[in-house]
Amino acid sequence: MKRTLFTLLALFMVMSLVLTACGPTATPQIIEKTVEVTKEVVVTKEVEVTKEVEVEVEKLVDRRVVIYNSYASDPAPRAADEELVKMFEEAHPEISVQHSTVAHEDFKQAIRAYLTASTPPDVMTWFAGNRARFFIDKGLIMDISDVWENEGWNEDYPTGFQALSTVEGKQYFLPTSWYWWAVYYRKDIFEQYNLEEPQTWEEFLAVCETLQDNGIKPLTIGTKYRWTTAAWFDYLNMRVNGPEFHINLMLGKESYDDPRVLTVFTDYWAPLIENDYFIDDPAAYTWSEALQFMVDGSAAMYLMGDFLRDSYPADQVGQVDFFRFPIIDPSVPVGEDAPTDGFFVAAQSQHPEDAKAFLAFLGSVEAQQYNADVLGRLPTNMKVDTSNFTPGQQKGLELIQGADFVAQFYDRDTTPEMADKGMNGFMEFWANPSRINDILAQLELDRQEIFAEEQ
Repeated sequence: MKRTLFTLLALFMVMSLVLTACGPTATPQIIEKTVEVTKEVVVTKEVEVTKEVEVEVEKLVDRRVVIYNSYASDPAPRAADEELVKMFEEAHPEISVQHSTVAHEDFKQAIRAYLTASTPPDVMTWFAGNRARFFIDKGLIMDISDVWENEGWNEDYPTGFQALSTVEGKQYFLPTSWYWWAVYYRKDIFEQYNLEEPQTWEEFLAVCETLQDNGIKPLTIGTKYRWTTAAWFDYLNMRVNGPEFHINLMLGKESYDDPRVLTVFTDYWAPLIENDYFIDDPAAYTWSEALQFMVDGSAAMYLMGDFLRDSYPADQVGQVDFFRFPIIDPSVPVGEDAPTDGFFVAAQSQHPEDAKAFLAFLGSVEAQQYNADVLGRLPTNMKVDTSNFTPGQQKGLELIQGADFVAQFYDRDTTPEMADKGMNGFMEFWANPSRINDILAQLELDRQEIFAEEQ
């Protein structure tokens, strides 16, 4: 027995070294097996257990690693993300995915540091459009054209998603899901006051007034993180001036001091703030904290992406529906925001081939079908079966299919520098609508400086 205990002690030391070297790739269950060799078991059984542990140690040492950082920090997406990692590891037992989940806002602040590190994470979540292009142009994102070719994505992905992923004929990004934005509302509150989904701006204002008269805040919003304000600018600008003008403004080709931009603020946005249609002190809340006002019924509507349902209480999500942001000018083409999310491989990845294998899985029908079924995410891979989509998903598809133009989102459609200036301006406007002329004048100076090289 002494020799056996000495063997087990040695094994435990080996396991400790392996666990230290491999970090997250090791699993606590293996340590349990080593220590659990009981005092009462016969020697032959102890030898069997020892052999089993040796096999486990050998497997751990041989496994390759992919480092994956994700911003899927809300409960439902995080659980789905973890399940996808598990599915990949089961299909590829030779690869261990070291998976880290970072709070969404923190991730957006940290990504530059990740990408410029000498050993960056291999695979990361990110946004399509200008947000990805910014890092592609700096050489920080890897060319994955070979993955697109090998996986047949040039045939399986619609042209629009291919375009989102391509720079100068090469693919750098994997778009995997997209979602629509709309005005979400409490069906039971609308029914209580005999309200219909508003189609026009006049109908929308009438709904707001009815709710206000009955002691319910028409709109909730959390502006602690500024991007929620950008959605209001996107939609009002597209509804008033059209999506072509809006996108040209995002690209620096139109001016922020244009009278058409001023009209968006003075004639449409300011009255909503000045009439107290929004909850009080929205800057005190994140977007998800502001959702509670809708959950408890003190507010009735929320302009938000479809991910709102992920954070809504599961037993109450059935009381929520949505409608298209109201039409302001029927002669203006209809623009909608439909942000597209996906993945990329860092240019300085230490494990490029295994990272590409993980990316190939994330873009597969299997992975996208899972996200569509579990999270209700609309897939980019056309081979995904959508026959079982919920009425809400079908309604979202119809909303986007009925649009004349699909944008990404303010901070995805313009450059990061201009997005930062613009969202600061929106926050300042919210606090003091009367300063809008000065705010737009400053934004125009910022636009001229930021886009100077492109003029």
